[in-house]
Amino acid sequence: MKDFLTSLGLAENNKGTSTGSVAFDANSFDIASYSPVDGKLIGNVASTSPEQYEEVVQTAASAFIEWRKKPAPLRGEIVRQFGEKLREKKEDLGMLVSYEMGKSYQEGLGEVQEMIDICDFAVGLSRQLHGLTMHSERPKHRMYEQYHPLGIVGIISAFNFPVAVWCWNTALAWISGDVCVWKPSEKAPMCGVACQNLIAEILKENNLPEGISCLINGDYKIGELMTNDKRIPLVSATGSIRMGKIVAQAVAARLGRSLLELGGNNAVILTESTDLKMSIPALVFGAVGTCGQRCTSTRRLIIHDSIYDTVKDNLVSAYGQIRIGDPLDENNHVGPLIDTDAVAAYTDALEKVKAAGGTILVKGGVLDGEGYESGCYVKPAIAEVQNDWEIVQHETFAPILYLMRYSELEEAIGMQNGVVQGLSSAVMTTDMRQMEYFLSTEGSDCGIANVNIGTSGAEIGGAFGGEKETGGGRESGSDAWKVYMRRLTNTINYGSDLPLAQGIKFEL
Repeated sequence: MKDFLTSLGLAENNKGTSTGSVAFDANSFDIASYSPVDGKLIGNVASTSPEQYEEVVQTAASAFIEWRKKPAPLRGEIVRQFGEKLREKKEDLGMLVSYEMGKSYQEGLGEVQEMIDICDFAVGLSRQLHGLTMHSERPKHRMYEQYHPLGIVGIISAFNFPVAVWCWNTALAWISGDVCVWKPSEKAPMCGVACQNLIAEILKENNLPEGISCLINGDYKIGELMTNDKRIPLVSATGSIRMGKIVAQAVAARLGRSLLELGGNNAVILTESTDLKMSIPALVFGAVGTCGQRCTSTRRLIIHDSIYDTVKDNLVSAYGQIRIGDPLDENNHVGPLIDTDAVAAYTDALEKVKAAGGTILVKGGVLDGEGYESGCYVKPAIAEVQNDWEIVQHETFAPILYLMRYSELEEAIGMQNGVVQGLSSAVMTTDMRQMEYFLSTEGSDCGIANVNIGTSGAEIGGAFGGEKETGGGRESGSDAWKVYMRRLTNTINYGSDLPLAQGIKFEL
């Protein structure tokens, strides 16, 4: 265990200054990180004080003055080097993600691979930060637009993807010419420190200001300093809807920008033409992968009457084969929830399902005994419910899958859309008309709509995000880079006259 911590700079006294703080000095410990895998202490991170926060922002602001002057392809070169560093440290960082967060080692490696992929994407993008040219209505005039960096980008990330979502934001922000201040989740602080250590090496090797990448640690109070700070034009926040609303209000009050990736209550519709052999594995992984702690986890299955019983039986059988245990053991499918608070929310949700009249098809429960000493391991559960029940309308960040039935596709889409969240959705069908209807303006109202794949997982090339109370933000691919920049419209007069717009005459 100590080997990968040492590799990532976490096994020695490494007390930082303006760009981060990790301390192994018993007098300065504020945040203790315990692994949900075995309940053992991984390490301690010093919480950022208001005075240290001020130092961080000043350091970032100073770095921005220099960083924005660098040509975008040069900024891309730094991101390329960071991607290479991630390749070098992939196994160690993936293991830390797995051990601190609780997802399987393969998923931990996959998360680091997402970081590598977005770095590759950003490197190419650094030569394509293009604007448009437009025809002017005035003779001998040219119009065009260009994009310039915003300044400091604040990033608030969640525990379930403790490194990838930060990199989605920061890789694009860096090539855009921005600098970043990151507040990782206090439930996975060591992952944040590890990433900061890696990028700090790159910046030092290239004689660049350390403030290009900054780290702060703490609870919501340190986050409030960021959201209320007028020097930070953009705050990107990933987390619950409740948290997102607080961030959005604070940032909007100072007319700043917010990029929000909030809750999901994702559904898959199974039509009468569903290919069950292909669909069942996708449904199981979508529901139990990361122990149901993905924002894109499958929460609801809306199943056509004609196949309802078959799907139910297949799922119950598949759940009987799930192996729960140490996520670093690749023989296991499901690791622990993040902490005992998450376990309490899981058990409370199952009680509310029973109280509402739901039928528990696969009984859940908390595991104990050898291998489960942390108290964070639970059994994935399946329940038959009604879509309009309050507990079903609410997102429970745990492996609970809700089953419901429908007769007509319009009814199913209405059920899928009938929640406040709008992140990910999917339909399983071999009928082309059903596919296209699901993707039409009358279909899914989510930011992500898939056909014949599950709700979880996303490719770097596409913009990631959701509608409604999911926040409306977009990260990662496509043209999501534009949110990290400001648009500048330019008009050039290359003639000797000064004609006014709309033919206005102004004689002097």
